[in-house]
Amino acid sequence: MDQNCDKAEANLLNLLIVDDERTIREGCRDVAQGIGYSTYIADNAEHAFRVLDTTSIDVLLLDLRLPGVGGLEVLKEVKRRRPETVVVVMTGYASVQSAVQAMKQGAYDYVTKPFNLEELRLILDRVLGHLQLSTENRILRQQVKSKEGFGAIVGRSPEMEKLYRIISKAAHSSHPVLILGESGTGKELVARSIHYSGGSREKPFVAIDCGSLVPTLIESELFGYVKGAFTGANKNKDGLLQAADGGTIFLDEIGELPIDLQAKLLRALQEKEIRPVGGTKAVPIDVRVLAATNRDLEQAVAQGSFRRDLFFRLNVLSLRIPPLRQRKQDIPLLAGHFLERLTRSTGVRRNISDDALKLMLGYDWPGNIRELENCIERSCAFTSGPTIHVSDLPTTIQNWRDQVEPVAEKAVPRRGIMPIAEMEKQAILGAIDLLHGDKLEAARLLGIGKTTLYRKLKEYGALQ
Repeated sequence: MDQNCDKAEANLLNLLIVDDERTIREGCRDVAQGIGYSTYIADNAEHAFRVLDTTSIDVLLLDLRLPGVGGLEVLKEVKRRRPETVVVVMTGYASVQSAVQAMKQGAYDYVTKPFNLEELRLILDRVLGHLQLSTENRILRQQVKSKEGFGAIVGRSPEMEKLYRIISKAAHSSHPVLILGESGTGKELVARSIHYSGGSREKPFVAIDCGSLVPTLIESELFGYVKGAFTGANKNKDGLLQAADGGTIFLDEIGELPIDLQAKLLRALQEKEIRPVGGTKAVPIDVRVLAATNRDLEQAVAQGSFRRDLFFRLNVLSLRIPPLRQRKQDIPLLAGHFLERLTRSTGVRRNISDDALKLMLGYDWPGNIRELENCIERSCAFTSGPTIHVSDLPTTIQNWRDQVEPVAEKAVPRRGIMPIAEMEKQAILGAIDLLHGDKLEAARLLGIGKTTLYRKLKEYGALQ
């Protein structure tokens, strides 16, 4: 941590020193003020309670051996009045035994007399870091209870605020919108926000995942079919484009649509009519098209796997959803949102420890919000108490530091700038290595098409 930043943060915190020895009080005050705490002193329990009654104390440095009311009684009363106060006890008699008793009653840490001032400084630095994380967590949990973002989308980072402005403009337009983003970033949620924020909110919203449909069924799903069009077609069936008439159709993973169906979709959008499979009559439609992809469609156009004219037809308006690693300040807010949702469905309220949250903030989340949601659900299933700890998180996240730190030390030179092509190579080969050779999963998590991945591996001479 930057020392100036630490001092600025500590200046917002009040620390009370309770000890009957003047030299101890003054020494502790000098150390605390050097860090940046606003300090108060008391020489007995009664004096301490008067300070606590008139001042919001964040940290209490408490001697266990006080005249009159003892330190353990003071600790118990402080935790009853102000459970959020961080208490560090000082003990010079009965040593560890009394300190352990204090810890059981809610003390954060202890220091044994006689102690040196550097030891005290390290403890107070640790307290500062603990309070900073606790404060951020508390504030973000409070934000969950108020406005979380835009519609059903959760996030308050600058990147998301920019996205909300684009969504708002798109919602009041009737043009097609191309939604770009890695897998798991919430592209369908953005599409729904566009639809339900616009003038057609009372009309149908129909979503179709082009990547999950069997290629031979996509045409009949989109355009419908007439009775007798093929074996099993015992009656007429409206297609999804017709079902969305007057509203919005959302074509997720549009890049996976076969090239021949791309031509038929383009014709339907241009002519505003469809022809069901096996039919001879055109059916007029009035739909707004929202499409989404995690692929680079411009590259697909260049490679001939996506029609240029369809790309231009869909790309009238476009927006890109930032990956979770570029909006990490939203992670506590999202985690709180998922915990609240689980509370409503299970009746069990849980929270996340500061250490677990810190680890989650450091992780890069290649699966984005979908991975975070899965992490919260799994952690809630595995935890035995009301708080999710580091040990409850998926092993992928627990082992993250051990995996990336050696790679980072090797990949980033001490001097100079690494070329983007080399960074891309390290990312691709590193992902495949971490996934034990699973190239398809690597391509999915990296947000690139499998064709692109194999082409890159061929360039690197790593295709086996």
